[in-house]
Amino acid sequence: MKAAVLDTNVLISATLWDGSEAQKLLFKLIELDVKIFSSSQILAEYEKVLKRDFDYHDEEVSNIIEKIMSFASLVAPNKTVDVVKDDPEDNKIIACAIESSADCIITYDKHLLNIAEFNGIKIIKPEEAMSLLY
Repeated sequence: MKAAVLDTNVLISATLWDGSEAQKLLFKLIELDVKIFSSSQILAEYEKVLKRDFDYHDEEVSNIIEKIMSFASLVAPNKTVDVVKDDPEDNKIIACAIESSADCIITYDKHLLNIAEFNGIKIIKPEEAMSLLY
């Protein structure tokens, strides 16, 4: 695995829950120098979830986003895709993966996991991603 896109739910788990499988995976990806990609759309959703579901304030959110930017590279997808019929909001994750030429999307989202693979990009859970790194 050379490059990955972390879905919003994996970013939340990796950054908010110490010792979570997603956090262990994130540390391993960084250690192995796997490129991690994101987009402004993914980060906007992440920010929205932090404020709405976890009651974070603007300054706290800014600090967390800054940390994410220390390990993630931003891409700006120039194409929209219509792959995830059950939840069109998830298409931004696939668009990011296409734009960044990622090997995989790492997610807990069932709509994405049901697709399993798109254009050679595997869609897997953090646990599966971890097993691919060893």
